[in-house]
Amino acid sequence: MFALVDGNNFYASCERVFRPDLRNVPIVILSNNDGVIIARSNEAKALGVPMGLPYFKSKDIILKHKMKVFSSNYALYGDMSNRMMTILRTFSPDVEVYSIDEAFLKLTGFENFDLTKYGIQIRKTVLKSTGLPTGVGIAPTKALAKVANKIAKKYPEKTQSSYVIDTDEKRIKALKWTKIEDVWGIGRRHAKRLQSINIKTAYQFTQLSDYWVKKHMSVIGLRLKKELMGESVLDIEQIQRKKSIATTRSFDKTYTKFEDLKERVSTFAFSCSEKLRKQRTHCNSLMVFIHTSGFKKLEPQYYKSIVVKLPFSTHSSIDIVKYAIKGLELIYKEGYKYKKAGVIVNDLTPEIPKQLNLFEESNKAHNELMKVMDNINMTYGRHLLKLGSMDKKVTWKMKQENLSQRYSTCLKEVIEVKV
Repeated sequence: MFALVDGNNFYASCERVFRPDLRNVPIVILSNNDGVIIARSNEAKALGVPMGLPYFKSKDIILKHKMKVFSSNYALYGDMSNRMMTILRTFSPDVEVYSIDEAFLKLTGFENFDLTKYGIQIRKTVLKSTGLPTGVGIAPTKALAKVANKIAKKYPEKTQSSYVIDTDEKRIKALKWTKIEDVWGIGRRHAKRLQSINIKTAYQFTQLSDYWVKKHMSVIGLRLKKELMGESVLDIEQIQRKKSIATTRSFDKTYTKFEDLKERVSTFAFSCSEKLRKQRTHCNSLMVFIHTSGFKKLEPQYYKSIVVKLPFSTHSSIDIVKYAIKGLELIYKEGYKYKKAGVIVNDLTPEIPKQLNLFEESNKAHNELMKVMDNINMTYGRHLLKLGSMDKKVTWKMKQENLSQRYSTCLKEVIEVKV
């Protein structure tokens, strides 16, 4: 059996943990640079606030209904997620963190357990320990656990936010209730195709022939069909090293000068190198890209990227920033207003054993220097030590006019209790 534990309106719930006054208040969370709405509380959903709506277009409805608006507080959300996942590991040793607010648990050896009560216990423990409300769905496969989770969250009073699909009767009933567009793994394109042949529910999808599903939806669609029919073909996935690491950002304003872009690209490359060292890998190539704002159609548009092959594998910030700047020099053009840039490091290989180059190699002194920089930045503040190409006076930040406190990760911003 598999359990899917999913946080309810996770970002909004994180904001409410330390602000009880926000309970039952409509909340919306904005994307990077306060661009668009990326999360809503149930109260905001009920008022008709759509996902992806640009913030400047939503101000009227926000003011009308006195909604609370927050900039994305990833330091808070990430820490609360880690706390939730730590608790879930006490209920099963096999946990797959599927997203920041979701995790699959493999329940092996639970044949004699009352799984409905076990799901309720999971939910209550997470709520008591973190303040985060969750829904728990339990079923013989991961796809069915997703369906069970939707039922648990749709009918919280009846299910106590925990629902188990443990019989074929429950499975068929749940699949007939589930719309085809809501099935995990059915994208928009496949949903339209299925609807065009009058397949409206997950149950109708399972009645299609294996030949049709494989022909039109490949072997992935066939696996999904088997999962929905109760045959487990998707197991818990183990954590794997990333195949590439990206740091990209939209700017708070447009930039035209090369020096401004150089500072941004240097900062992004520095961040990528830190992540490489954290997972003990080297990169052998990197991509740099810059582009203007696609929303400003009347302005000249320019998008360019370049892949730079490194002469040796490295995770040194000095090396990676140097070659990122070389890439920027090759693609930068004057006369454009740049709104976004990014660095992606690719061709990752393990730190040990390291593939050597016969003719050129990274400076060995960089290894010890990087260790010192990482230790100091981790102990005394991120990016306290920087490279020369990074602005030492300016800490670049996203536009976050409605940012809440980092209650659980910053000592200066911890919650204050007055008695």
